[in-house]
Amino acid sequence: GAMRMTYLPADLAPGTHIRLPQTSGARHPWRGIGAEVYRWIGTAYLWLFGWKVTGDWPLYSKAVAIGAPHTTNWDGVLMIATMGQLRVRMNWMGKASLTTGPFGGFVRWLGCIPIDRSKANDMVSQMKAAFADADQLFVGVPPEGTRTTGVAGTPWKSGFYHIAVAAGVPIIICLLDWGTRHVRISGVYMPTGDIDADMKIIRSHYDGILGKFTPRPD
Repeated sequence: GAMRMTYLPADLAPGTHIRLPQTSGARHPWRGIGAEVYRWIGTAYLWLFGWKVTGDWPLYSKAVAIGAPHTTNWDGVLMIATMGQLRVRMNWMGKASLTTGPFGGFVRWLGCIPIDRSKANDMVSQMKAAFADADQLFVGVPPEGTRTTGVAGTPWKSGFYHIAVAAGVPIIICLLDWGTRHVRISGVYMPTGDIDADMKIIRSHYDGILGKFTPRPD
């Protein structure tokens, strides 16, 4: 029978840093026929384009996940396919207006967490509330707000970090390595609140990782 896996509470000690062994990605427990169809589509996509997934998705009950470098819209498709293969239900933030109207229920089913953008700078507290209300929640937040050139020095938006600190959840670090065509579930970091020190540790996972569009010399 299928191996039973239990989800761990996400209350790691601040500063906990885990580099995950890059073994073949283990799947999460069965989540029903819909998730299985999604898994087959994701697996087929990755196989078709020659991608491998390495590192086991940690079984915390709640986490913020980041994927970088982000140099093309295909990166988002890659992450969606990867989550399908691993049977991970990934949520994402969207405008509150997306979840109203005739397709609102479907958009929520797809994983959208509605954010009221009229509440200026209140995204973090809205996400803190979403984490508090959920028994199990993974939210994907791109650290780069726009498609950048994948340069190591590219400024990152810190929204993902502030959400993790406010919600008291770990950050799962994913690499989209176009150099070797591997999606790497690379590590886990529990933020301390010292953003400069923590960002150095998180970004160390991305040393030498190439995006699809690497920078050209000026």
